[in-house]
Amino acid sequence: MRQSLAALALLTFVGASPALAQTTTTGKPAPDATTSEKSGGQQAVTRPNTDRPDANNPRTTGAATSAKLEEGANSFTEAQTRKRLEDAGYKDVKDLKKDDKGIWRGAAQLNGKPVTVGVDFKGNVAAN
Repeated sequence: MRQSLAALALLTFVGASPALAQTTTTGKPAPDATTSEKSGGQQAVTRPNTDRPDANNPRTTGAATSAKLEEGANSFTEAQTRKRLEDAGYKDVKDLKKDDKGIWRGAAQLNGKPVTVGVDFKGNVAAN
């Protein structure tokens, strides 16, 4: 009985070993692959749906103004929200308040013009 149990255990181990060692290869990265930050690709599911606007390039500024802010539990502090807006090119950020939908809203300047700004829980920045 003991010998049968040992043989069964050995057969189970040997039979399972090839299955445990299998790896599926889905392709190899391009030889000149760059990071998502450099290539503009997605870094994670929660990455903002816009890139930072460039005050010297109106095309990128337009991308920020058309961002759709999403409702959700926002864990950004006021200081983090202010920094995100300043990093996006907005100046003189003030009157930041988190609304009942979890979106930080306030006022700022972009290219010398006053705008209303918002930052959602994902870090998306929008201006209107």
